[in-house]
Amino acid sequence: MPALLNSDNQVFHRVLGETLAALDSSSVRYVLMGGIAATALGGRRSTHDIDVFVTPEEADQALDSLAANGFDTERTDHRWLYKGFKDNVMVDVIFRSSGPICLDDEMFERAKTVPFDGRMVRTLGPEDLFVVKALVLNEHSLGLDDHCMRHLNDLLNLIRVHEMDWEYLIRRSRIAPRRVLGLLLYAQSLDLLVPDRIIKLLVERLELC
Repeated sequence: MPALLNSDNQVFHRVLGETLAALDSSSVRYVLMGGIAATALGGRRSTHDIDVFVTPEEADQALDSLAANGFDTERTDHRWLYKGFKDNVMVDVIFRSSGPICLDDEMFERAKTVPFDGRMVRTLGPEDLFVVKALVLNEHSLGLDDHCMRHLNDLLNLIRVHEMDWEYLIRRSRIAPRRVLGLLLYAQSLDLLVPDRIIKLLVERLELC
């Protein structure tokens, strides 16, 4: 079972449980992204925060549900991000990711419910997480720092572990087809199973732009 590497697992996982319970009690539609999602979908790496992805319409409700359950909260940036805090664990309530990408009905329906350290969690599907992380990687592209390498390893691991729905991934990659194409070519160079036809379709799409 995937496990998160964290210096204070007991506190982290207690706060994670309280976060999920608060959101579930409010009926907010949410999925997990970030390090927890990458780990739950088959990876293994450390993270120190909880990334929750909600729709822009439900962001305030999500934050209020945390506040009602004992979290300190702030409306950090009304364009994309709120935050909750409890026992030195930070919860990022993200309602507009890089791209920008917002949680929509199809992404929510394709979310995965997977085991994570003794509980079931709902995460973005591997294809959507791939596109989100491909775009986030751009913010750290000036140097191969640890943050950049974690995102890159997450991307490669999604291809390594999952049987991807390539047609869906291509459709979702319309926001940044060059970025996705570059990463898929890199994955191919490492002998990961990316079909040639998918590379060809992305190249053809770019030629028509």
